[in-house]
Amino acid sequence: MEIRYAVHPEHFKSMDTDAVRKQLLIHGLFEKDLLKMLYSHVDRIIVGGVCPVDTAVPLAVTKAFGTEYFLERREMGIFNVGSSGSVLVDGKEYILENKDCLYIGMGSKEISLKSAAPDKPARFYFNSAPAHANYPTMKLLKKDVQKVNLGSPDKLNVRTINQFIHPSVMKSCQLVMGMTELAPGSVWNTMPTHTHDRRMEVYFYFDLPEDSVVFHFLGEPSETRHIVMRNEEAVISPSWSIHSGMATSNYTFIWGMVGENQTFTDMDDVPMSALR
Repeated sequence: MEIRYAVHPEHFKSMDTDAVRKQLLIHGLFEKDLLKMLYSHVDRIIVGGVCPVDTAVPLAVTKAFGTEYFLERREMGIFNVGSSGSVLVDGKEYILENKDCLYIGMGSKEISLKSAAPDKPARFYFNSAPAHANYPTMKLLKKDVQKVNLGSPDKLNVRTINQFIHPSVMKSCQLVMGMTELAPGSVWNTMPTHTHDRRMEVYFYFDLPEDSVVFHFLGEPSETRHIVMRNEEAVISPSWSIHSGMATSNYTFIWGMVGENQTFTDMDDVPMSALR
């Protein structure tokens, strides 16, 4: 498991392209039969990916956890962005099709992930956050979650926000996760942009054609940068940073937030005139 430390906004101003990518970009999440994880000291979120092909892959702990098992003091949300697969939680199997989500509460001990067919593997993307209480494990289907439709064609940002792990849908300790889908012809997300100093966020971009890229904008509003991102890459957004993307085609992204509250609308809006 890779470990990364927090980036101070003053330090961020002096970073070149390679340094920004090294500190905040997450790639290579889906290697055959390997558990890939990144532990960030930004609110101690864990971002991971699993592509089980020939065998079931268990969630393992390292010294960084300081615990006997993965979810001893954590909760997690898992999305399947590949073909059919399943997650085994303490002996109970949860089948996840493409864009299904599974919330697993603190205290679940034995967790493993597998694909239904080796030639069409699942691709499990997950976020995990420290937890203080146990809430029930819950499977969430896209058709059943809360939806918010935003944007307009003239702004190139028609999109549907699917709120999965969200206070209006289910209970969790601090983790909030969802999936935003952009309509064909739309390329912008979260613009006008915002920050939320009470919560950090991670974006995972997918459903992006091979020859397309996302320009993900980040940094303080008065000192912005961008990262060029490709399909199935994630990016860490510290609480002081904006987080907005524009791509060469429409796309989907999974967002995960960890921090002081779970209030989705708790944002510090940034006027367009303040961006630099």
